[in-house]
Amino acid sequence: MQAIIGLVILVLDILAILQVVKSALTGGKKLLWILVIVFIPVIGLVLYYLLGRKAS
Repeated sequence: MQAIIGLVILVLDILAILQVVKSALTGGKKLLWILVIVFIPVIGLVLYYLLGRKAS
């Protein structure tokens, strides 16, 4: 069960990173969001969807 949850989180993180790359954010902001998503996956993912998408 933990493997499935981990896989779902990984897929969601990859999708969020792809959205960051495609967004209209500047280079520095893109890099910051990608680092947040990579280093704190669940929290970074939630923060991006709550805060980051509004900024782009």
